[in-house]
Amino acid sequence: MNLQPRKVVEVIEPLVVMEGAGVRLKRSMPTRRLDYLDPFLLLDHFGSDDPADYIAGFPMHPHRGIETVTYMLQGIVEHQDSLGNAGRIGAGDVQWMTSGRGIMHQEMPQPFEGKMAGFQLWVNLPARLKMTRPRYQEISSALIPEIRREDGVKIRVIAGQVDDVRGPVTDIAADPTYLDVSLPAHAAFSCPVHSGHTAFAYVFEGQGALGATETDGGKSVSHPALAVLGDGDTFQARTAGQPARFLLVSGKPLHEPIARYGPFVMNTRQEIEQALRDLQDGTFVQ
Repeated sequence: MNLQPRKVVEVIEPLVVMEGAGVRLKRSMPTRRLDYLDPFLLLDHFGSDDPADYIAGFPMHPHRGIETVTYMLQGIVEHQDSLGNAGRIGAGDVQWMTSGRGIMHQEMPQPFEGKMAGFQLWVNLPARLKMTRPRYQEISSALIPEIRREDGVKIRVIAGQVDDVRGPVTDIAADPTYLDVSLPAHAAFSCPVHSGHTAFAYVFEGQGALGATETDGGKSVSHPALAVLGDGDTFQARTAGQPARFLLVSGKPLHEPIARYGPFVMNTRQEIEQALRDLQDGTFVQ
């Protein structure tokens, strides 16, 4: 069987934006160049040695119709919500929050040893699940398997499956793969990706050739940048004289209409207006 390698079709350099109460972020989508990659709606990369860039955090705010995925590299995020949940996630931890019909929550970054870094990804929910009950999957770093290949390549498997190793995040409608891949210099990486699924790679350290094959050198991508991948069955990457680290994310597209307003993502404008009315009259959280 001939597998079709995925090629890089576009490279997006993130924009610096301010969100929350004054948090400095690098945003790859939505931007003017890239609105969304169905079912992925937003990708933010936060990271700074200066607490002034993030300490104001994200005070209590609403979400409806999406899932938010927070993956920490360094530092701590303390969180609290309208359902009575509270806790903290630290380096290597993941929180996959399904907002469903509505939740109010806050995320307040705290430095650890002067460092703070991580990502937040928004994943759209299908229409049939937009008003589902909110839930969390909070996964500690110790529960995320790490594959160490003979050539020094390391793969943290957050969701999906690689080399018969399955990630701990399960029961997600988008059937996602979410990998944190580290390549040393002069190394190669390959893994299958479901044909028909949307896929991207976000390079956040070093430089690598993405979409590389035996006959094609691929596209050289330096950090920080998001590489949109075309369709295919496999993804391959290589490094030359410097290492690289990237997220590899894929998921099943919904092919549904999108209406969004800030933290609300529904299918129609009428549903957005209903969310605003629910927020105003106190029935948003049930």
